[in-house]
Amino acid sequence: MTATDILKDLKNRKYKPLYLLHGDEPYFIDLVSNFVEHKLLSDAEKGFNQTVLYGKDTDIMTVLNAAKRYPMMADYQVVLVKEAQDMKWGSDDADKKGINPLLSYLESPLPSTILVFCYKYGKFDKRKKTYKAIEKNGVIFESAALYDNKIPAWIEGFIAEKGYKINQQASLMLSEYLGNDLSKIANELEKLMLNVAAGQEITLKHIHDNIGISKEYNVFELQTALSKKDAFKANQIINYFEANPKANPIVLVLGNLNNFFSKVLVYHYVRDKSQQNLARELGISPFFVKDYEQAARSYNYGKTMQIISYLREYDLKSKGVDSTTDHGGLMRELVFKILH
Repeated sequence: MTATDILKDLKNRKYKPLYLLHGDEPYFIDLVSNFVEHKLLSDAEKGFNQTVLYGKDTDIMTVLNAAKRYPMMADYQVVLVKEAQDMKWGSDDADKKGINPLLSYLESPLPSTILVFCYKYGKFDKRKKTYKAIEKNGVIFESAALYDNKIPAWIEGFIAEKGYKINQQASLMLSEYLGNDLSKIANELEKLMLNVAAGQEITLKHIHDNIGISKEYNVFELQTALSKKDAFKANQIINYFEANPKANPIVLVLGNLNNFFSKVLVYHYVRDKSQQNLARELGISPFFVKDYEQAARSYNYGKTMQIISYLREYDLKSKGVDSTTDHGGLMRELVFKILH
């Protein structure tokens, strides 16, 4: 089941006694968890029938004691275990010997209890009997991290659900600028939509005006300037970054440049250089293929490898390794080496 499927069932009051939400992407886990915590029970019911626990501050017996209670003046009670990855789940030996009290409950859960485990930043061990028991008697949702090339489509879907539209260039810029942290992206989109009329299409201008990405001086314009070997423009942008470090942190700039030149390297490897094949191999929209074609013309395979090496070197220097130069100075050095 997807997070959307689970939410649909919960909204229709189709409940299971057990839920395990696990995986590398916390956003979808939080999405379901927040609905369970804030929407499943009425405010009047929550006082007696909702228990929220945190993995590092609780133990199995506390969870079970809560789960085994019967609801008061309600059809269901909710027991929500957040950060369940920090909880001690019991050893495999206990599972084998049949003395794991959690396993006993999971094999025969109370129908009037909705027990939800939020296991973040990793996958639950599917070999364990506890996993199999939840799978048999409840719902397991694995929240997988999205690949970078899937982020623009996710942004478009998120926006559409809120009754807005976003053009392709805007969604691609957001995905490149904000990375693949869905919680961060969702937060920025929510703030953005407060400044855009409902139903209106979100454009690059809205992003420039509301998210702090300068129209002329941003990492994408820097990539373009470097691709064209436009030293004057590249240094203008670096000077702007130095004057506005909070809006353009070096870690973000270096990360985007590394991603860009890594794809330029892939471009050199690809034999079929048709637009559609390049878009597929690079994991980008066909709209942006021309940017990588330009960069590949400016930097051959050997130079591209050298640039990637420079980016790793300056990432370490930006963290204070073998360097006392400020970030502005480091970026100027790096840009000079890339261009020469």
